[in-house]
Amino acid sequence: MVQSPPREAPDRRRRDRGAVGFLRDLVVIVVVAVLASFLIKTFLIRSFFIPSESMENTLQVHDRILVNELVPGLIPLQRGDVVVFKDPDTWLVGQEDYAAPPSNALQASAEWVLSLFGLSAQDANDHLVKRVIGLPGDHVTCCNALGQLSVNGTPVQEPYVVKQPGTDRVSEQDFDVTVPAGELWVMGDNRYNSEDSRYHPTSKHKGFVPLDDVVGRAFVVSWPVSHWSWLSNYPGSFAGVGPPSK
Repeated sequence: MVQSPPREAPDRRRRDRGAVGFLRDLVVIVVVAVLASFLIKTFLIRSFFIPSESMENTLQVHDRILVNELVPGLIPLQRGDVVVFKDPDTWLVGQEDYAAPPSNALQASAEWVLSLFGLSAQDANDHLVKRVIGLPGDHVTCCNALGQLSVNGTPVQEPYVVKQPGTDRVSEQDFDVTVPAGELWVMGDNRYNSEDSRYHPTSKHKGFVPLDDVVGRAFVVSWPVSHWSWLSNYPGSFAGVGPPSK
């Protein structure tokens, strides 16, 4: 009687090949994930935290926002856009509240997940977030008899602005500037508690922000869940603003 050969060895070889295949697939998945996270962080989206009150009530302290890095490289900026930019002229010197906020367990977990995809910005404390008011060439003035600022001679209604109680002025100080080529005039929404373009007239860029320093346009509040919202650039507010005069 002929006996069948033992099946133990072929079964073990199949198991070994299966283990090798699994490890190979795992390595491929990890490499693709790392590459994808690098590409996302470099070219598409990053996450930043809000360290101060300067953009209230649009953004609250310790909010997380997602930033579209295709702006302004491939997609042009518009007046009213909320932008993140690198500190152009040591605006942040002496402002200790720009340190990263402490996180509870749930926030830390969310930040860890974001970091896996390259979305968490570890250098967020070197950046600021403000709203674009003036584009290159724009003539921005404040304030008219109604307390409004004007862009290229057109008064702008700004429903997002937090004003000082008892006044209709959107800025405590007057200004009259023309935005140079390649730069922006930016302001916080919490106008009486925002150190923005108005407060750096003697700096290298005289308060303007170079377009090259803009990381991207913030488009959504991603954390906490209770603050989830899309960020508007209020196109109706700037709809009547014409191009800058030549």
